[in-house]
Amino acid sequence: MSKSKTRSNLEDWHRQDIAAEIRKRGISVAELARRNGYSNPTTFYNVFKAPYPKVERIVADFLGVPPQKIWPTRYVRHTRTECSTTPSSAQQSAVA
Repeated sequence: MSKSKTRSNLEDWHRQDIAAEIRKRGISVAELARRNGYSNPTTFYNVFKAPYPKVERIVADFLGVPPQKIWPTRYVRHTRTECSTTPSSAQQSAVA
């Protein structure tokens, strides 16, 4: 698999692409926010800047795709090795 192919699988959709997909379905991002109980759509827009699982799910459901497809970098699973807090020298000693 090429680098560009791998990288594209881990790139989040651009915020304008998400907004365009919502507009293609006949409403604005602000209207989607209001329809889901957000009287101040500004709060809803935070999904474009940082993880916001509740709003991610609303947007994804509206677009008919899983949130992991729109924001893959927010859902990357870490392997045990990547998440380990044990220094590597201590890990090697434990194996020996």
